[in-house]
Amino acid sequence: MEERMTISLLLDFYGPLLTERQRECYALHHEDDMSLGEIAEEFGISRQAVHDTIERAKSLMESYEEKLHLIEQYMMRRDIITEIKEEIGNTIPVSDSIYSLLAKLEG
Repeated sequence: MEERMTISLLLDFYGPLLTERQRECYALHHEDDMSLGEIAEEFGISRQAVHDTIERAKSLMESYEEKLHLIEQYMMRRDIITEIKEEIGNTIPVSDSIYSLLAKLEG
């Protein structure tokens, strides 16, 4: 999986489990592309503190994924839904309600 996508999924799935400061620093650095210095200036802390906070957040989220496998399960479900759509599209006429249900599964 592409690293940017992994970072985004980690934050989506496990961001709420981080402290507000960890979540903000991680999001500002990875999603808003702010440098450590810019984030440090915004929060009034050192660059090292920002770096440590981001690394701690990443470590925590990776640890959660190793234990819970939510992203892995999400990716597997997404792939299965894609396969189902391809199979039913190629074999039988399908009602719109089935496609609607599959769309709900996708989230």
